[in-house]
Amino acid sequence: MSLLLRNARLPGNDELVDVRIDNGRIGSIGYLPPGNDRAPARTVDLGERWITPGLWDNHVHFSQWSQTTRRLDVSEATSARAAADLVAERLAALAALPTAGDQDRLVGFGFRDGLWPDEPSRAILDAASGSVPVVLVSGDLHCCWLNSAALAVYGFAGHQTGVLREDDAFAVEHAIDNVPDVDLDAWADEAARAAAARGVVGIVDLEMTWNLDVWRRRIAAGTDSLRVDFGVYPHHLDEAIALGLASGQVIDDTGGLLTVGPFKVITDGSLNTRTAFCFDAYPGLTGDRDRGMLTVPTEELVTLMSRAAAAGIRPAVHAIGDNANTLALDAFEAVGCTGSIEHAQLLTAADVTRFARLGITASMQPEHAMDDRDVADRYWAGRTDRAFRLADLLAAGVQLALGSDAPVAPLDPWVAISAAVGRSRGDRAAWHPDQAISRQAALAASARGRHGIGVGQVADLAVCEIDPYTASVADLRRMPVAATLLGGRITHNTL
Repeated sequence: MSLLLRNARLPGNDELVDVRIDNGRIGSIGYLPPGNDRAPARTVDLGERWITPGLWDNHVHFSQWSQTTRRLDVSEATSARAAADLVAERLAALAALPTAGDQDRLVGFGFRDGLWPDEPSRAILDAASGSVPVVLVSGDLHCCWLNSAALAVYGFAGHQTGVLREDDAFAVEHAIDNVPDVDLDAWADEAARAAAARGVVGIVDLEMTWNLDVWRRRIAAGTDSLRVDFGVYPHHLDEAIALGLASGQVIDDTGGLLTVGPFKVITDGSLNTRTAFCFDAYPGLTGDRDRGMLTVPTEELVTLMSRAAAAGIRPAVHAIGDNANTLALDAFEAVGCTGSIEHAQLLTAADVTRFARLGITASMQPEHAMDDRDVADRYWAGRTDRAFRLADLLAAGVQLALGSDAPVAPLDPWVAISAAVGRSRGDRAAWHPDQAISRQAALAASARGRHGIGVGQVADLAVCEIDPYTASVADLRRMPVAATLLGGRITHNTL
């Protein structure tokens, strides 16, 4: 099968070209006279729009992202009391419905308590919710706030504060992720189509489940809008090795859509939850966790990474605090393998250099800098010049891979690109603008290193209404996408 895209523009270039696609790959780029002897099966006129490589989100939690719009949004709450009021309002609205019965639970998402004037507590949530189990998941996924009823349901009865962090929070998040497969898969298909409408052709899914079976099932049922690289966590490493899985391996009978991704290990927490593992103490915190939490000791990390690397599964290590990043790089050096560090939010100068020397990819989420800038100014005071060092890493020769960490930030690479280029959102001044990167670099970091399109490449493409190399920061954030192609197959089209 062949497809001819006529009257296209390449970013930064006003010259019109035709792009011919044969059997899912780009066969030619340039003017193709009408009536040639290689007539395509189909011709689409792009109307002088810009054509770019299709975009990837290199770090998502897709099932959680698919459920976000079905949960109570508490992201705008400016205090614990305000969040509890939103819970009370939702429960009252549900109780007033004609079909209201006993509520089995209420799940909310998005609170960020780092700058709240009051602390979340079990008592505040109890007063708003009564006997209905309530779980509020923080915007960074590293914390859950439960009322007494939910604490009893999920195995933490009598917990003093109701605020669970790191592994305890992950256990609750896994427990509430018990939507029937048929419903969750339908939501996932909807979310995949929405991603394709933003020019997305692929994701790295780091959901904490056995994603091989999940995505095989979804693809078999017709979800075909995205390529998926699925991650493997430590509790599934033995199974992955026993099956002979290796990073980059395409899974049979998935139409080439499903590929084995990285081995994910979470070694510290997050900034907003004040559990990112740092060299310096967090202001106002005392005790043995005043510098955050190291959730996987270095010796254990080296052992896990060694097993995965020996099996051909590339490590992807979650590290946010500067100390966690140093220890993660120590582990990569000890194992002698390459891979990625996920987030890499706070780095020493020496570690920027080590990223390059060791060949480690910095998998980063620029929109987190926009969400966390005020929290960082408070808890990383005097160190924010070392936060989200996109420009420094790029200048050192480090490969960048941009993503969202959805649902922590929206699954929309244009949002990440805008944040990377402008270091700002809305009317606020740029935050550490010296760490901004070019539009070209940000687009390539969202397209698996592809700087433009070329003959022979797989035809994973996005068609934009605005030239991404000249668009304003605001226009990048809302970039209108006219069409998306996956292997030459149109997955989104408003032409």
